[in-house]
Formats: sequence, structure tokens, C-alpha cells
Amino acid sequence: MPAPVLVASDLDRTLIYSAAALALTMPDPRAPRLLCVEVHESRPLSYMTETAAGLLSELGDTAVFVPTTTRTRKQYQRINLPGPAPTYAICANGGHLLVDGVTDRDWHARVTARLADECAPLEEIRAHLQDTADPLWVRKHRIAEDLFAYLVVERELLPEDWVKELAVWAEDRGWTVSLQGRKIYAVPKPLTKSAAMREVARRTGADLTLAAGDSLLDADLLLAADRGWRPGHGELADEGFTAPAITALPERGVLAGERILREFLRASRR
Repeated sequence: MPAPVLVASDLDRTLIYSAAALALTMPDPRAPRLLCVEVHESRPLSYMTETAAGLLSELGDTAVFVPTTTRTRKQYQRINLPGPAPTYAICANGGHLLVDGVTDRDWHARVTARLADECAPLEEIRAHLQDTADPLWVRKHRIAEDLFAYLVVERELLPEDWVKELAVWAEDRGWTVSLQGRKIYAVPKPLTKSAAMREVARRTGADLTLAAGDSLLDADLLLAADRGWRPGHGELADEGFTAPAITALPERGVLAGERILREFLRASRR
């Protein structure tokens, strides 16, 4: 049998979209039909186009599809993606590798040991965020899976320089900072989606890896894959991020998710 193709894709603002991120700029009668793929507290939260849902179902039959997200396991498990249930999923930015929905404890232990060796402790980061983030524009302080921290903020009130200053402070402590929509993430540098993707590639024997993502936390994933795609929106697009094996797509919003899935299918079949 030929070696499988592995497709590791970010979810939010890459394959699935909140109502605020859909970017439906076409005339209303030409807007695509949408499928809700996430409900939270009895409210619809995330969508993809019905066409994208069909493409994802097809992809699940063609390649090893691995949802790859910064979401916690609980947040990921709210999502109801179309197609076959993925055998593998990467959560908490690589901190948890799920196999048939269950955490691989050996992988998690290896990750946490490396973080303890190479980075300032989470408690130091949490305390700094508590001390420096202004309650005027911070709505929530959150710790995710005891691995990283994030803030939910009011973007229009957020001082531009604050995130830059936080990034410099965090860099010296082995952490990285990413601003995504209304969330500011502080994540240990060794906590990466790419490391978890390589582990899944090793286990499955995949000889071709494909990836997509929109944020700075996806950059390592895209660079580690044999081929990568990024949409026309998000942090990577804002920075003009590119590399020889990465394609910058013009589509923005939910139609970018559809285009990414078409690219995955085309590359998988080759």
C-alpha cells in the first residue's frame, strides 16, 4: 500500500469561522449556504460552507486528516466536523495529542518535561499578565490546560504598543505572543503544532505532509509541512508571511476555508 498523505490543518479562521469572521462581502443572494459545526451554551458559534463540508468529508476518505488547534481539548470537542471522525487530533497547540479522542499520556509527559527545562514557568507569565493588563480592555484572564495563558480583550481599546512590549518581555523567557481576533495568547516556544504533526507522521508512516493556518502560532506548522497554505486574512497575511513551499491564497473569510480544502484534496490525489 502507498504511504498515506497527512493533512494537519488549523481550525478557527482556517477551516471554521465565527459569524464575525465569515467575511461575506458578496451580495446577499450570492452568499454561500452555511453549515453550523459548533454550538456553545445552546448558541451556534462556528460555521463552514456546505461545499466545504462536502470537501472535508471527501478529504477524510483520501488522507489522514488531523485537526490541529490551539483550543483546549474541551473546546475542540464542542466542534462537530463533517466526515469520518479523525483518528488523531492536536490540541492545546501541540500539548495534547488525542488518539481516538483520548489524550496520549506519554506525548503529554514529554511535552511538559521539555517546557519545564526550557521556559519560564507559566505562573510567572500569568502574574505578569495580571499585573500589566488593564481591566479597562481585558474581559477575561484564562489558563489553558496548565500549558499557556490567554486574554480576551476589547480590540478597539487595546493599546497598540502593549502587545509589542509583552512580546519582547516574553521572548526573553522562552515564550511567544500572538494576537488573534479578541484573544492575546502567551505560549511557550517549544509548545508547537509542528512537533505534534511530526509525531503523527511518524506513527502513520505518512510521506507527504500538508498544512494550513492563519496565525503566528501556525507558522511553525506551515514551515514543517511539505506544502502549506495560508488564507488572505489573519496574522500571517498581515505580516506577508511566505516561504517557498507555502502558498498565500487571496480568499478571505469562510470562502478561504473552502479553497484550502480544494487545495488539500488536489495535493492529496497527486
